[in-house]
Amino acid sequence: MLKSKKSRNPLFLTLSAVLLVVLALTGCGSNNNGNNAPSSAPSNNAANGGSSANADSNLLNEIKTAGVIKVGLMGTYAPYNFLNENKEIDGFDADIAKEVAKRLGVKVEFAPQEFSGLIPSLQAGKIDAIISQVTITDERKQQIDFTQPYITNEVKIIVKEDNDSITKLEDFKGKNIGVGLGTNDESYLRNDVLPQVGNFEIKTYDDVITSLQDLNAGRIDATINNLYALKPIVDKNGYKIKAVGDAIKSDQAGIAIRKNNPEFLAALDQALTDMKADGTYNTIFQKWFGEEPPAE
Repeated sequence: MLKSKKSRNPLFLTLSAVLLVVLALTGCGSNNNGNNAPSSAPSNNAANGGSSANADSNLLNEIKTAGVIKVGLMGTYAPYNFLNENKEIDGFDADIAKEVAKRLGVKVEFAPQEFSGLIPSLQAGKIDAIISQVTITDERKQQIDFTQPYITNEVKIIVKEDNDSITKLEDFKGKNIGVGLGTNDESYLRNDVLPQVGNFEIKTYDDVITSLQDLNAGRIDATINNLYALKPIVDKNGYKIKAVGDAIKSDQAGIAIRKNNPEFLAALDQALTDMKADGTYNTIFQKWFGEEPPAE
């Protein structure tokens, strides 16, 4: 029996040594995992949905580091934003964008496109902000964030000069009404006016000029828009159209940015606040509309 025990001792010792080595290696592996989480493990930010403060700090810093803020707008909506004779983006929105960029310490790069594509471009990260008369609505606030309003527009019914049959919204019934595609005015017609007035046809447009051309030619019976937007187009093209009745609604536009960027939003808000306080905003407003901005 003693001889038999002696013969098993080397094997027992060998197995014990192997087990100790395995345990030691396992302990080292545990330490490494604690200090260097594997790539598949979620970080604290990911587990918490990401840090909005860090996201904003990165965006604001990226803009300042690059020295450029990319701003989306239509470029076909005078006097707000349009191509001037030198083929440069010009207008009220453009001047607001340039001044805001100046106060952020960067230059502005414009990205003109159809209005219906602006919010998707913003959400895709192709642009940093939209300054193109984007009306602030609860529905849009679910997708994007807004600064304080930088303009208030009154919307009226627009018809041909010889049309006396339409003077109010109730007269839309059975008519063809034009409106900008993807605009707050389109939502207003579909969600508010149609249920109250009754059936009428809604024809959408990618730009104001085409809608006024169709109105002037009698292809639609009316459209809705604000007078600031219509005056330069009517003056330039000699369209025989007119605004009728009282304003049907009042809209406020703000600078739109992607959600969860509070520091970037605060910087834009501060720029607008300072512009209004030091008179720069009034100067820009008078330049494009020939009058003082309405009291807030």
